[in-house]
Amino acid sequence: MTPLRVLVVDDSVTIRRLVSKGLDEQAGIEVVGTASNGRLALMKVPLLRPDVILMDVDMPEMNGLEAVTELRRVGDETPVLMFSALTQSGAKVALDALARGANDCLAKPSGGLDKSMAHLRDVVAPALRALGGSPLSVAPPSRASQKPTRRPPSSGPAPRVDALLLGSSTGGPNALADLLPRLPGDLPVPVLLTQHMPPVFTGILAQRLDARSEVSVAEAQDGDALRPGQVLVAPGDFHLEVKGDREAARVRLTQAPKENSCRPAVDVMFRSAVRCFGPNILGVVMTGMGRDGTRGAEAIVEAGGRVVTQDEATSVVYGMPRHVAEAGLSDGVHPLGDLADAIVRRLAHGRRAARGRVA
Repeated sequence: MTPLRVLVVDDSVTIRRLVSKGLDEQAGIEVVGTASNGRLALMKVPLLRPDVILMDVDMPEMNGLEAVTELRRVGDETPVLMFSALTQSGAKVALDALARGANDCLAKPSGGLDKSMAHLRDVVAPALRALGGSPLSVAPPSRASQKPTRRPPSSGPAPRVDALLLGSSTGGPNALADLLPRLPGDLPVPVLLTQHMPPVFTGILAQRLDARSEVSVAEAQDGDALRPGQVLVAPGDFHLEVKGDREAARVRLTQAPKENSCRPAVDVMFRSAVRCFGPNILGVVMTGMGRDGTRGAEAIVEAGGRVVTQDEATSVVYGMPRHVAEAGLSDGVHPLGDLADAIVRRLAHGRRAARGRVA
């Protein structure tokens, strides 16, 4: 198996050595070069031909944002994983880089050698493999895996939707920036969103989505009430759960153990919403690596709710939606550009039926 070739770009000699050592110890990954700033990285990319670039945000001469912008300007589509410190300024630049063509962003390792190595092993290496299409993380589906193991209930009308739940990971920030502005401001249901991102990043993401959307978007706080037309984003490092009954549903934030190596986890949000809303849920699983969302989707379907997924062609990494679809849990597979219309139709359908019965 050919190893995944990674170019590490960071102005800190210590970080370059730490990251190179940590990644070289991971199966199927080879650090083929390093650079101390974006300008040197641009010179090395055509020479080294890396499969993925791990790019620092804040560097002298040419920072990560400028380097990504130039890469995309000249037509280079090498996947770029932005690497940022957990600061407001670092998060803002990393999200700017995503808008300019970077593919994902992660926090830099911190907290001592052992913790840093664990972060590189458990978080950074899987993200690099996913972006680079490594067989260790993106195995081709077998014939057996293409057959649904179960199907959503299809008899009778779909239940009225009282809560919309969105889950995403790699590629999610840009996908959400496309989806949410397409939703009407008078959306008749509350929206909960889990995007795999570190602390600080989720708050900046919520602010940017709010500025672009008719719906209100905010980072969730413990005890927030669920209100129609409002999107609450799970904060980094906190699971978002729903507590109470549907008439007085509120957010509960916890730091319970990670699920699917994630906190926040989509599965946690999906399961807790089922306990509150029962079958009256529409779950949406979007671009992202791994399986997070599949068990939660199963809980929604078993309760009588529905789940739809983003298609492969418009997903940066077709992991999370693929696993839901292959399990036979998806009630519709949609390109990103069609997701908003599909959501609005499903919300309106139940309400038109309800008004018709009253009339």
